[in-house]
Amino acid sequence: MTPIAPGQADAQALLDLEARIEALFALAPGVVPAAAGETITELLEALERGALRSAARGKDGVWRAVPWVKRGILAGFRFGKLADLSPPGGAFTFIDKDTIPPQWFSLAQNVRIVPGGSTVRRGAYIAPGVVCMPPMFVNVGAYVGAGTMIDSHALIGSCAQIGARCHISAAAQVGGVLEPVNASPVIIEDDVMMGGNTGVYEGTVVRSKAVLAAGVVLTRGTPVYDLVHQTVYRATKDAPLEIPSGAVVVPGSRAVKGGWAAEQGLALQTPVIVKYRDEKTDLATALEGWLR
Repeated sequence: MTPIAPGQADAQALLDLEARIEALFALAPGVVPAAAGETITELLEALERGALRSAARGKDGVWRAVPWVKRGILAGFRFGKLADLSPPGGAFTFIDKDTIPPQWFSLAQNVRIVPGGSTVRRGAYIAPGVVCMPPMFVNVGAYVGAGTMIDSHALIGSCAQIGARCHISAAAQVGGVLEPVNASPVIIEDDVMMGGNTGVYEGTVVRSKAVLAAGVVLTRGTPVYDLVHQTVYRATKDAPLEIPSGAVVVPGSRAVKGGWAAEQGLALQTPVIVKYRDEKTDLATALEGWLR
């Protein structure tokens, strides 16, 4: 038998895990193998270490879901049983699937979770230097890069991918997706600033260093008007909506043409790219560092 080097051993372990997840997911309803819990726990631990991700960026720059990982997370819900997950002596009651409980952290992980009711679910990766302001929630399969701040009332959905040094401001929402398994989750790349009450959903990709001003909402059906390049960005059948790197996006509106709506002067809300990030924009967002 050929010896396996450490890196090869890790790769081989993941291949073995993938095979076991696929076999588990393919089982007929009602069949619960004895090793199901062990396999699901191994998947969640790999996600928490960052050894595995639910979506990956290819060499072509395109983000794609990793279907077998999402199948494994779905298997976690399928084979889990409701359990009382309340902390001993706690003031709150938590009832959820026993396979995907809340995640516990240690000082060695160098993650700040400020007291006040935040929860990170198992199977989410939280990198060193991340700051979590209360209350906030990170769902299973999500990835949050080093130095990112998740502000109060912010939500990071299942399998969402957040880059390094981002600021997810108060009440911002990053949508999640588990099904269909081939659907890519929301992607927020490095150094992105999401303002308060922003929302990014349905597989939208926000490229590095973009700034979303307070109140911007991006969905698969949202057209985004670029005043700088005089173009419109839209999702297509085969590709999600993408916000270009460094774009500064603010809430805007566009007139409804024709008929009664035009007579009433009605307009629809639409995001508008008014500029691209420069030194002044960076200075405005540099205040983040003083709060860390």
